[in-house]
Amino acid sequence: MLLTITATRSETLADASDLGYLLHKHPDRVQTFDVFGGTATVMYPEVSPERCTAALVLEVDPIGLVRGRRGRNEGFSLAQYVNDRPYAATSLLSVAMGKVFRSALNGQCKPRPELVGQPLNLRIEVPTMPGGVDLVMRMFEPLGWEVAAEPIVLDPEIPDWGDSDFTAVTLTGTFTLSEALNHLYVLVPVLDGGKHYWVSSDEVDKLVRAGSGWLATHPERELISRRYLARQRDMVDEARERLTELDGSTEPTAPDEEREPPLVRLRHDAVIAQVERLRPTSVLDLGCGQGALLRRLMEVQGVDRVVGTEVSSSSLEVASKRLRVERMTERQADRLDLWLSSLQYQDPRLVGFDLAVLMEVVEHIDEDRLPAVVANVFGFMRPGSVVVTTPNGEYNALYPALAAGEFRHADHRFEWSRAEFATWTQGIAARYGYTVEHAGIGAEDPERGTPTQLAVFRRTEEVAA
Repeated sequence: MLLTITATRSETLADASDLGYLLHKHPDRVQTFDVFGGTATVMYPEVSPERCTAALVLEVDPIGLVRGRRGRNEGFSLAQYVNDRPYAATSLLSVAMGKVFRSALNGQCKPRPELVGQPLNLRIEVPTMPGGVDLVMRMFEPLGWEVAAEPIVLDPEIPDWGDSDFTAVTLTGTFTLSEALNHLYVLVPVLDGGKHYWVSSDEVDKLVRAGSGWLATHPERELISRRYLARQRDMVDEARERLTELDGSTEPTAPDEEREPPLVRLRHDAVIAQVERLRPTSVLDLGCGQGALLRRLMEVQGVDRVVGTEVSSSSLEVASKRLRVERMTERQADRLDLWLSSLQYQDPRLVGFDLAVLMEVVEHIDEDRLPAVVANVFGFMRPGSVVVTTPNGEYNALYPALAAGEFRHADHRFEWSRAEFATWTQGIAARYGYTVEHAGIGAEDPERGTPTQLAVFRRTEEVAA
């Protein structure tokens, strides 16, 4: 794989060779680094006050990659050894950039700090970029890059075969070096459409950090998030909320210890606080997704049984992997069940629990189907308590990245105001014999309340549905 970065002399860069300071790599040296998947080499094929080019060459070891995937591939597959990885820009290139250009990505340059915030005249070339011309244009043009993308033919000797899915890409524009590198760091694996390593929850932090200042307002934000996070719904939802909170701000991201916790974490904290207050011994996580809340429920003292339900078998499979069910002790495994079940239908296994949680679930249900779900949960299952969280639609006006009337998630069927939520919850409580109390989650606005609203139902009597 090859990536070249060229800076030319300008009003903000009197000597183009100062690119070496920003990259923390001396132009007179060839430097080699061991990185995931192979070896990265940084060199400067051109250095002068007028023009300076840095090249990152990544030599991938396909055999080493296969050896590093123990347990994930069974048997022999020629595709493990013969593929495009050594030649086309993939997530491996982003991993190499993260190690080799870490300081530049983070906007740090101790020897010449005055250069960090200076926009440079840059030209970036990637001779083999995956994704096709159209997708490349959709990724980079909205950021202000002038994009030249030439499709690469499958075989020059057989033109009838047409173009491949790879493109020779040249990007020209005026950006700080940190901005340019972060664009590449995120978008190269997005164009690749996959990652060559396990996508864990810390990938959300990477995406939000690298996307600060541009991703929140990118027209393809949803596509970028889904592809970057391997289409893992819980992670995509968390990234969406955190990016929306950033509002496309161009201010540098605060250090972790100064940053407000993301809303998704505050929501989990609020639910766990209610679990600890109500002290159930058995808990249902209805619509558990990929298990983000289940792990924390398992850690609550006094909870002897946790059940997560989902209508998607693939989500349950991810939850099982995320929770490492196969590595649990027998005692731990006995406390947890993951069941395929729909809120639309009565499931006798779900009767008799102390507490049920519907965290960011109801807004994904068509409003005309919601009464049947309510009857199922409160009339048939009848848990001792129910905790419900849902977005506060009034708060959306404080997110500049959301157009008027737009929901926070493409799959939301509605997002209620506080008054609408209160009316709905009070009606449930009166009909099914529960009391209800309300609270907010997240930073509170004097006029619009908090971004998330919470209701806690407690059963008082047996009432026929």
